[in-house]
Amino acid sequence: MNYLIGEYECKLDAKGRMVVPAGLKRQLPDVEREGLVVNRGFEKNLVIYTRAEWNKILKQLSRLNQFQTKNREFVRKFMSGATELMLDSAGRVLLPKSLLEYAEVGSDLVLACNLEKIEVWSKVKYEEQMEALSEEDFSGLAEQVMGGFDLEGGLDG
Repeated sequence: MNYLIGEYECKLDAKGRMVVPAGLKRQLPDVEREGLVVNRGFEKNLVIYTRAEWNKILKQLSRLNQFQTKNREFVRKFMSGATELMLDSAGRVLLPKSLLEYAEVGSDLVLACNLEKIEVWSKVKYEEQMEALSEEDFSGLAEQVMGGFDLEGGLDG
């Protein structure tokens, strides 16, 4: 798996369609054949997955014990709103209105690549999210999250 990189500002047209930016499309060689899947994120945003990545998540979910209430509730909530996206001949995808409302996305949005997925944010909310963490806080967070890793292979011993 190649990890996705980049941050792209986009606009939705009146019908809720978004052109997939060329720089992002180059990183998704199978997108026109396999499509994408969009779903609710955990922070009032949306998340777009490649079909291959979505299938990995489904495989994990299928291993959960469906006799446990918390597992059923999680799967139900996580799957709620998941929608297949196919590019049209103009390279656009139609984002579902219900998901756009959930994430409070207007006509201006940001696609933020996050390893193997693409986060979709309202431009205003994304800017707020990025500004909320000061440089000092970010430095401290980096130390907490990454400080115990040997970048060559895993956790330091």
